[in-house]
Amino acid sequence: MPTHPLPFAKMINRLARLYGEPAPPAVTEPFAMILWENVAYLANDAKRAEAFAELEAKTGLTPQGIRKAKDDVLLAIASKGIVPGNTVEKLRRAAEIAHDSFNDDLAPILDKPLAAAKKDLRKFPAIGEPAAEKILLFNRRHPVLALESNGLRALVRLGYAPEHRNYSTMYRNVQRVLAGQLPNDCNALIRAHQLLRRHGQELCKRTTPLCGNCPLRAECSFFREFAAAQSMQR
Repeated sequence: MPTHPLPFAKMINRLARLYGEPAPPAVTEPFAMILWENVAYLANDAKRAEAFAELEAKTGLTPQGIRKAKDDVLLAIASKGIVPGNTVEKLRRAAEIAHDSFNDDLAPILDKPLAAAKKDLRKFPAIGEPAAEKILLFNRRHPVLALESNGLRALVRLGYAPEHRNYSTMYRNVQRVLAGQLPNDCNALIRAHQLLRRHGQELCKRTTPLCGNCPLRAECSFFREFAAAQSMQR
């Protein structure tokens, strides 16, 4: 039985055969991506998309539009998630930062060196390193393996890096281990991001993974440990 995870490219291609090729990202404009991260706290994709569409209709997804929007309008939109009052504050704060620090134009950030671009983007609410890297990747400026929690969980379970109680450390460990296998191509890395996210949502779930349906289970550390535990219980 294999003791090492699949080569990254081979693993991603297996996921593509399972799920099909992902569509291009629907949202790529930097400020709009920041709003997407903030619009509905802890909402599922459907509710977040509903809130985002309403926010677009009411504000145009611009810093100026957010600043002009009335509190009750933003609160109704934010109510698609939890603690909507906090969400309204984050939306307002994002618009203020865009104005005060970037004159309502985030495009120049994208052309900065990676570290400087991430530093600027992380000034915004809810934009940590993974979200900042996602913005830069989806805008095809920096070919980085941007991951969110579903994709990171899947890679850790597959054995690319060990579990770690510190999320940031685990995130960086996965990137470091895979660095020599990653393509220097934004489109390929966007594809990987989307497929890994879907895999973590649909099969490699946090609490109820559906390992029996996974095409990667033969090479998966998590599945091997699960299967061994099941065998010992018999």
